[in-house]
Amino acid sequence: MNLGEIAGIVCKKIFPIPEETFLGKSSGVAICTLSSIDLLKEISQSDIMEKIAIAARLFSENKGIDELVRFVNQNPSLHTIIVCGKEVSGHKTGHALFCLHKYGTDHTNRIINSVSPDPILAVSKQEIANFQKIKLVDKIGQTKLENII
Repeated sequence: MNLGEIAGIVCKKIFPIPEETFLGKSSGVAICTLSSIDLLKEISQSDIMEKIAIAARLFSENKGIDELVRFVNQNPSLHTIIVCGKEVSGHKTGHALFCLHKYGTDHTNRIINSVSPDPILAVSKQEIANFQKIKLVDKIGQTKLENII
């Protein structure tokens, strides 16, 4: 077990955060709120859910991004992800996601140019290539739903 995995276990015990994902009624667009749980809840209770496939948060630059990439690969009709909300302090998951989209990973599966502490993925190069075909919309830092819509 590496230091990042140990830190993740400790964080889950000390700061339990509910795993929240909200399914919408459309299939082409997703919203990722990074660490903004209140924004995620606001989106889940709004009419925007009629126009999106899923709204979810993203806390980690490794397992979280792996999950997101797998979701994209399992949902081929998804063509756009709006990345909004506040960055995860210290992890910079939004930055890592955009680096993955633009640069991919190196021979150790580390996200190229990411400033995150442990941006090592488990997904395949093919899954990453499929992920890179979708459009990412950069609204990082934006927490007002009316500005995201």
